[in-house]
Amino acid sequence: MNIKRSKILSLVMLSGFLLLLTGCEKLKEKPTDFVGPDNFFKTPAQVESAFVSAMQRQWGGWQFYDWMGSPEWPAQDDQLYGGELVIGDNDAAGSWQVHYQAIADLNPAIKALVNDQLGAGVPQETKDQLMAEAKFLRAFNYFWLVRLYGDVPLILENTDVIKGEIERSPVAAVYDQIVEDMLFAVQHLPEVWDSDNNARPTSDVARGILAKVYITMATAPLNATANYAKARDMAKQVMDGGRYSLVPKVEDVFKMSNEFGPEFMWAWHNSEEEYVIEPQIWLPGEMAGGWGDVTAEKIWGEAFPEEPRKHAYLLLEDLWFGTGTTYLEWYKSAPYVRKFLYDTPENMEKNVSYQAQPILRYADVLLLFAEAENMVNGPTQAACDAVNQIVERATGGIPNPADPLFTTAMSKEQFDEAVIQQRSLELCFEYDRWFDICRKRILDKVTDPDYLPNYSEYDYLMPVPQKDLRLNKSLSQNPGYTRP
Repeated sequence: MNIKRSKILSLVMLSGFLLLLTGCEKLKEKPTDFVGPDNFFKTPAQVESAFVSAMQRQWGGWQFYDWMGSPEWPAQDDQLYGGELVIGDNDAAGSWQVHYQAIADLNPAIKALVNDQLGAGVPQETKDQLMAEAKFLRAFNYFWLVRLYGDVPLILENTDVIKGEIERSPVAAVYDQIVEDMLFAVQHLPEVWDSDNNARPTSDVARGILAKVYITMATAPLNATANYAKARDMAKQVMDGGRYSLVPKVEDVFKMSNEFGPEFMWAWHNSEEEYVIEPQIWLPGEMAGGWGDVTAEKIWGEAFPEEPRKHAYLLLEDLWFGTGTTYLEWYKSAPYVRKFLYDTPENMEKNVSYQAQPILRYADVLLLFAEAENMVNGPTQAACDAVNQIVERATGGIPNPADPLFTTAMSKEQFDEAVIQQRSLELCFEYDRWFDICRKRILDKVTDPDYLPNYSEYDYLMPVPQKDLRLNKSLSQNPGYTRP
């Protein structure tokens, strides 16, 4: 007999015998070996397990961000096929769930560190580093939530979640917590990790994310413009640190050999031990049995300037399998996404891909610096130099009237509009475009004219999920949506 099963049966028999002896007298039990959040996190490895779980919520075999069809909201931008600005009362419910699940993983670990459950045997530097990573990940999750839903419940390690009636906190309060957590991460995360941990966030990654936080605070809905200078300075610290750089050739940016730098600062990673999803989601049916799940919007794809970057980032023709077809002959007659198809044709034929998907690239940091510097001082040479690194790589160094270099002769407004467009081209399909559209309040300007009648100011926020509204009567719904 299995030893474990034998022990269980013995315990069941013993408990029955005790019940017979005690008759109607109540048994008073005081369990001493129950493992829960308050007594689990006693080693660094146990704390780190919370980080793994939090990231696994978002990326790990059809979990969420590994497939752009999971979160409903990206399709409403001007890049992805299928968005019509018809946002249902339960759209984006999955985003709410995965980020709050991740926060629920992290808060007990933070509480354990606050209470020093690791004890005197663990160096304070190690404790600070663990706390920095925990707070970084919590801030990262709240940053997604506050941009999607506006006011959200701010649940921290000392929040009593048992009562279940938690109200939404104002956007400004959520951002205050994000900044506090990120600043701690900047101070205590390492500049670099060893090769066994090089997928983990560094202090520069925290600076880069914080620059994006600040620039979002400077724009809608807060419009706290003093944060432009903070965004610029934080991005500049990354640039001055010299630990990251652009990949010289645009054709090489997404090659698998570059998934740990110099341009990929932080990413979701796949491996041969645990790959996430089949590459067929990115492929048209005419190539390797593709499913055609993720397609560019035809209008947006055809407006993309003709240059090396277009062919590096968009799939316009059969590059590997000899069919000779172009996107005009494919089912949706639209370009597909090339960025995540740099694995081998052999792997794609086997429905396998080990390619990483970036969360933060150095190109993003350069664009954040350029946007913020321009908003503080106008189109300075420093702002132009930052963004022109990206433009020159995109064009292969050949002047392109459709994608011209930035100059100090531009007005502040011209520069700002151009840098947002440059973000659309460079960071396409990396979960940035929708947030740029929302913070700049340009949805009515960039949406397909056919769908413009569906546009509303309410579209800049996603609805609070119906299930959560039913369970928690203290939650309010965003304007434009209903509650059960």
